[in-house]
Amino acid sequence: MQIRDALKLSKKLEVISESPQLDLELMLCHLLERPSSYLYTWPEKQLEQDQLDALADMLERRIQGEPVAHIIGRRGFWSFDLEVSPHTLIPRPDTEVLVEKALELCTDKVARVADLGTGTGAIALALAAEQPGWEVVASDYIPQAVELAQRNCDRLQLSNLAVLKGSWFEPHSGEYDLIVSNPPYIDPDDQHLQQGDVRFEPLTALVADNKGMADIELIADQARGYLKRGGWLLFEHGYDQGEQCRSLLQHLGYKEVDTCCDYGQNERVTFGRW
Repeated sequence: MQIRDALKLSKKLEVISESPQLDLELMLCHLLERPSSYLYTWPEKQLEQDQLDALADMLERRIQGEPVAHIIGRRGFWSFDLEVSPHTLIPRPDTEVLVEKALELCTDKVARVADLGTGTGAIALALAAEQPGWEVVASDYIPQAVELAQRNCDRLQLSNLAVLKGSWFEPHSGEYDLIVSNPPYIDPDDQHLQQGDVRFEPLTALVADNKGMADIELIADQARGYLKRGGWLLFEHGYDQGEQCRSLLQHLGYKEVDTCCDYGQNERVTFGRW
């Protein structure tokens, strides 16, 4: 089978995916260890039998609903590819909004930054890469997540990022200019948990008590003891939680509280200044 024929197999993914052609291209690029341009530059390239067998296996896994990121073991975020695993959330493009806002709010060339519940390390890695003068401290209480974030850090050779093990603020000490987090914020009873890619992601990284607000409330409360005067807290939340999050921060004494939208124009990141 030639590459041009393999690309037509995307029709098999239409029942499960909103982006079947992209899914297939990502799997083929992973299989061939080539960029996407190669697929269309060399469409007559013949696939070996072992490559065809591997592609068939990947297609079947995707048809069963497994995320492409888990199948190929990586996901693009910000300006790099990250290793991913079933132990953490798959980084979403909308989380880049949090990175953008953090860089906009904290313009100091030297700053101390905490990323709580780092998972793959996506947010911390993006901030550390953009601001080499920042000291970024990422943490997660899942051992496999800590190891994964450290591997991503080592691969990107970022010397200004440390990864610690512990729940929320437990492993942290001192004061920070900026605290960021993408915590669990989904209501345990949300029907969307039985749909799409989230079925393959850890519930501990998705759901929180009190209709998804429990971890956000804890972080917002405890961050006051770790933020420098004038420091910022930013966190991601559900599309319908913006008003609750703004009220929470205002009640806790934060100033300049506001929310920004994701790329789909849903309220997604709320922030406040201590």
